[in-house]
Amino acid sequence: MSSKITAEFIRKIPKTDIHLHLDGSLRIPTLIELAKKGNIKLPSETEEGLRKLVFKASYASLPEYLKGFAYTCAVLQTPENLERVACELAEDNIAEGVRYIEVRFAPQLHCRKGFTIEQVMTAVHKGLDRAKKAYNDSPSVKDGSDVPFEYGIIACAMRSFNEHMSPYFAEIINVMSHAPRKDVFAAASLEMARAAVNLAHHDGLPVVGFDLAGEEAGFPAVAHKSAYQYAHSHFLRKTVHAGEAYGPESIFQAITECHANRIGHGTFLFAHEMVKDPDIEDPKAFVHYLAEYVASQRITLEVCLTSNLQTTPSIKSVGEHPLRQMVDHSLSVSICTDNRLVSSTTVGQELQLAADGLKLNPRQFRNLVVAGFKGSFFPGTYREKRAYVRRVIDRYERLEHQLLGGASASHG
Repeated sequence: MSSKITAEFIRKIPKTDIHLHLDGSLRIPTLIELAKKGNIKLPSETEEGLRKLVFKASYASLPEYLKGFAYTCAVLQTPENLERVACELAEDNIAEGVRYIEVRFAPQLHCRKGFTIEQVMTAVHKGLDRAKKAYNDSPSVKDGSDVPFEYGIIACAMRSFNEHMSPYFAEIINVMSHAPRKDVFAAASLEMARAAVNLAHHDGLPVVGFDLAGEEAGFPAVAHKSAYQYAHSHFLRKTVHAGEAYGPESIFQAITECHANRIGHGTFLFAHEMVKDPDIEDPKAFVHYLAEYVASQRITLEVCLTSNLQTTPSIKSVGEHPLRQMVDHSLSVSICTDNRLVSSTTVGQELQLAADGLKLNPRQFRNLVVAGFKGSFFPGTYREKRAYVRRVIDRYERLEHQLLGGASASHG
């Protein structure tokens, strides 16, 4: 039997998506419907038109890539809409065999007077939970032949913002009008961290992690150190968008100053030529030790291939993506979508890109899939997570034996 990673195999195996933005992953028909109901003007009212004008196969720049979020965030301003979109996102993942997701979003983009951060996150939780309960009540889960669906929520702070992004941010800017902008951003992040901890520890929501997103250059993660220290001191797991549009120093800072357990993207981990700190006398040695530390501590990298290809002109193909170096260095790497709508992709498509573009052998491919489960911020206890991962591996190995002839065992 062939050991080639087939589309059928990818479709059937249990998968994860641990870097998944809610506001970048709507269904287009839902976006159109909600925009009409909310009297929100879109560039087009057809799926074909929106894919041509906004949600493209390729983008000229990161600002163009981000343009679509103005429309998706605009329709996500009510509890009903947030709950619906979250439920549909879970359903779409379940339908393609994804069994664990971590949905991240910036609640401060959705709240307003009378609609708090806590209410925003509760609405998303309700939608995800509705889809989870419906699927986990199915015969295949009950008889043990398939893996149950689970999810976590990641609260996403922002490196920077402006008064046009939400009424909430406008209020913060007004209150702190005499403070330096970096202090305004830091204060908003700290409030987000406090809300996330409170929801996780006191309200029982599966808020499993804290994140920081936005433009890296000029907005270092260390400016949000107080928020990360608060999350860290209250046992909330941490991830940071780092090394996506900046060099290895951004990843180093995320790990050392923000206690990151995972790194979002990490694309330029090996780019020693991007090191800018003059105190780093040997950039190549710096990158070597950084990569070894990331590997030894099993700091999982959340890699999003299509998104990287769309926003990083220097990477012209999957074969040129540093994923190959990551795999060769035995790093913990999970393949993610980033934004299912904006990047027009699915977990299955991303895994197929990795398998074909890097010509991965079955063992290497298995490691990528399992890393998502092992590196997850699972909402249960450690023992429950271990049992869940074991169930995933058992199903994976059964499917591997059936469809690939148990190929990964022969590749050590």
